[in-house]
Amino acid sequence: MSADEFIVTPWHVEGDIDYDKLIKKFGTEKISSELLDKIKNITNEDHFMLRRGIFFSHREMNRIIEDHQKGKGFFLYTGRGPSGHTHIGHLVPWVFAKWLQEKFDVNLYFQLTDDEKFYSKSNLTLEETNKFAYENALDFIALGFNPEKTKIIINTKNIQTLYPIAAQVAKKINFSNTKATFGFTNETNIGMIFYTSLQSAPCFIEDKPVLIPLGVDQDPHFRLTRDIAQKIGKQKPALIHNIMIPALTGPGGKMSASEEKGTIYTTDSPDVVKKKINKFAFSGGQPDIEQHRKLGGNPDIDVSYQYLRIFFEPDDEKLKKIYDDYKSGKLLSGELKSILIEKINEFLKTHQEKREKAKQQIEQFLLQNK
Repeated sequence: MSADEFIVTPWHVEGDIDYDKLIKKFGTEKISSELLDKIKNITNEDHFMLRRGIFFSHREMNRIIEDHQKGKGFFLYTGRGPSGHTHIGHLVPWVFAKWLQEKFDVNLYFQLTDDEKFYSKSNLTLEETNKFAYENALDFIALGFNPEKTKIIINTKNIQTLYPIAAQVAKKINFSNTKATFGFTNETNIGMIFYTSLQSAPCFIEDKPVLIPLGVDQDPHFRLTRDIAQKIGKQKPALIHNIMIPALTGPGGKMSASEEKGTIYTTDSPDVVKKKINKFAFSGGQPDIEQHRKLGGNPDIDVSYQYLRIFFEPDDEKLKKIYDDYKSGKLLSGELKSILIEKINEFLKTHQEKREKAKQQIEQFLLQNK
């Protein structure tokens, strides 16, 4: 693969992603300053993930905003494929979804697709993916969602609720479209071929429009969903996409739950976080201190800086100082890593305490089959 090539699918992300090219490739719409202003006028807040382009693209977010302004309701839906423990990259759409839920006062559904990870990962049993689903649910709950407005769907547990909706969707999606979208072959198991129908089901769980905050790699599933929505008498789901969170070893690709050295898990201890970042975090610095002081570093490719920009430093002034100091050579790579280590460990200390409490709360969040 050449330097200017990249791959983005629901199961594989590789290369240095050009998001403008990806918008054209996927046929999405770049988030405009006008849309940002509309959101800010409603929420009275300029969310740093929107301001910094962490959420960069959408499908019909304008329609959701316009409907809201007319007094029409909508709901939120996001999720996670439980193939391992939660890592910090997974938290990005969840934290943003929580902000949207609070600002717009709407219901939210969180789908854990234990079936899909069983189909797609040859090394995982269904019991293992189901166990990871519960583990991931604890991280989701720990972020502070309101159980009265938030329900967790686990596919194998909630199939009774999902299947009648999925059946309607499945009848309208043909195999040639699925094959063209995902590159399926004759060797692909039929669970994977049917799976998009189940990921579509929560889009229609309420008789209202839905907005889905998600990583852009998951967009292909919902392109198919949008294509058939009106054929089953439903509105097309609206989407808002976040960028891929790079692996520690970056700068291309994305953080993966199955690549331990490139990943910070929410269950990592402070010592493990420190060791991983110091050892593996891709640096934009120079080979030695003397050259770094003279030439400065490149924060735009430095993974420690990117993690601060994407999630761990919401204060623009503090972030700009880090950027300028690193670029000028005043701030060394080791010092930048130390800033990130402190920020992550401060976040995880609180998160892990809340995660433990979530074990007593989980039943309040689980969707009950109707």
